[in-house]
Amino acid sequence: MSLAASPIRYPDVASRSLMTRRGWWLVVLNFLIPGSPQVLAGSRRLGRFGLGSTLVLWTLAVVALVVWLLWPAALLTVLSMSWTLWIVAALLAFYAVVWVILTLDTLRLVRIVKTAPSARGWIAGLTTLVLVVLSGSAAYGAYLATTASGFLNSVFIAGPTEPPVDGRYNILLLGGDSGPDREGMRPDSISVVSIDADTGQAVTIGLPRDLEYVPFPSDSPLAAVYPEGYGAIDGCNVDVCLLNSIYTEVELKSPEMYPNAVGEGSEPGIEGVRDAAEGITGLTIQYYVLIDMQGFEQLINALGGVEINVETRIPIGGDEDNNNVDGWIEPGQQHLNGYHALWYGRARYGVAGGDYERMARQRVLQEAILTQFTPTNVLGKFQEVASAGADTVKTDVPQSMLGYFANLAMKTKDLPMTHVELVPDNGVDPMDPDWEYVRSLIDTALAPPATEEPAE
Repeated sequence: MSLAASPIRYPDVASRSLMTRRGWWLVVLNFLIPGSPQVLAGSRRLGRFGLGSTLVLWTLAVVALVVWLLWPAALLTVLSMSWTLWIVAALLAFYAVVWVILTLDTLRLVRIVKTAPSARGWIAGLTTLVLVVLSGSAAYGAYLATTASGFLNSVFIAGPTEPPVDGRYNILLLGGDSGPDREGMRPDSISVVSIDADTGQAVTIGLPRDLEYVPFPSDSPLAAVYPEGYGAIDGCNVDVCLLNSIYTEVELKSPEMYPNAVGEGSEPGIEGVRDAAEGITGLTIQYYVLIDMQGFEQLINALGGVEINVETRIPIGGDEDNNNVDGWIEPGQQHLNGYHALWYGRARYGVAGGDYERMARQRVLQEAILTQFTPTNVLGKFQEVASAGADTVKTDVPQSMLGYFANLAMKTKDLPMTHVELVPDNGVDPMDPDWEYVRSLIDTALAPPATEEPAE
């Protein structure tokens, strides 16, 4: 074979211009098609291995793209399983090592001392950049995959999936405050999110924490103790009456009511509140999500804050009469960090309507989080989010449902969200609720009457 026939494998080493052009080609080919420099100018065996690895990676990427376009829920489900993430991590670690070997071998094949002196630094710099981009990205991806696997194992369970009921998934959302000044935890925010299993249309049902005489489903252990509603035996009192005290009573005083809740991704207190929410709404609640407000601040900070249109001046700290206030959240469009977002959602001020105004603000905050936090910014700060979430979120949603719910959430965020607040402004008296009326409000929101066609 003549020199002219294969200048890349058999170059004229005396020609600096040729060696420089050849060096650039090898570096660029190593970036575009790893393994090809070895096939053209070095060990064909190593080159075939590198090209084969590259082809496999491209094939996997194309398959993943096709599945994402046609069946996004399936791909999300596969990638949300911890064992799958470990396979992904191992695969990425393998490619990180392969690209290091191929890039260093490419630099050897360049014979940099034979290139023009003015080009040597640029060729070496580009080679280093390629090494960092290819191997560094793969190594970081492997790190994220292992972090995600640990996060999923610490937050989500490996239990069976639940089917939708009447075409809907109903999820209990609890905002818990287990501060040092409290015995146990009393949920400060209680709501049920009902999501259409096909369209993603969501209805949020706000349950005031001061609802009295809450009913329970007939098969609930609490129904046997409180057949006429929570606290109805001796009349309402400060210890046994309000909705948000159910958790404390069951968790601290009667955990034996729910023996199967221990070690199954839940706890007796949560199951008591779930039964109460089912009794109030008449819905079957498949899953719950508990967010500890002590870690909420860290989670919002990890996501970079949240944009809120603040309608009224909100005090930070202080009591309901605005005594000992530490500061204010001013009206207008505000970018709130974790500390201010926490106070926006939890501040309770004004003797009349303080709790109900706070409920409305919590719904605004929930909707803002759903709308603004996309997979892109979550992935961009995944390490911080995972660290905050592992200490903040507790749920019985199984890992096998994560892909489905992630796909459903992408539909939900593009649709208007309906809110049903069980408050006096909607005709609900928390001290003497009409449960038939409450359920009629919920039924109307879940299945609004069809609009009539105008008469021709």
